[in-house]
Amino acid sequence: MLGLAIAAGAAAISAGYQSMAPTGQWFGRALIGCYVKQRPDIAQAIARQGHVIGNHTFTHSVLIFQPGSRVRQEILQCRDAISDAVGEHSNLFRPPWGGRRPGTFPIVRQLGLEPVMWNVTGYDWNAPSADYIEKRVAGKIRGGNVVLLHDGGHAAFGADRSKTVEAVDRVIARYQSEGFEFVSIPEMMTRNPLSSLSRPPGEAGRGT
Repeated sequence: MLGLAIAAGAAAISAGYQSMAPTGQWFGRALIGCYVKQRPDIAQAIARQGHVIGNHTFTHSVLIFQPGSRVRQEILQCRDAISDAVGEHSNLFRPPWGGRRPGTFPIVRQLGLEPVMWNVTGYDWNAPSADYIEKRVAGKIRGGNVVLLHDGGHAAFGADRSKTVEAVDRVIARYQSEGFEFVSIPEMMTRNPLSSLSRPPGEAGRGT
């Protein structure tokens, strides 16, 4: 069982969603609120295709450096932007870069959200090729993993993620052929209620 957490603002082109999910099985996207406000139509396209949408703050601020009031503001503004665009959505939250202080996740939970981290990273935000992304993911897969990839960029809207699209198609085909099942993050949490996706081992925190 594997979960893919696709993070960042929004994809450069909505056509990428279909090519990233040729089987119709898709997993989770944590969206940056300011980009959702800029292009609510892309958030709506994500929702229509059945993807789980999570909160990735409003401006992609590094929360480890922010007071609690700013953490709350970032989360609430993002929640409102997503709600305005797509209505009800998941209660999942992923901190930018995985950055958090001891008080961050208690605030997240006070706001009714569930933090989600990861334990496999494709390092696709600056990857030289699809081969590179695939190798970074394939070297860590053991089952029960949460894999972090990106369909946009935090610094500016419209990042080219064609390498990620290609790599994800390969990873899905490879591991389905080996008998792995890809599930959404909420489904993974339901199947493993005693496991904490907020504190996975390995590479948690190495991402954007």
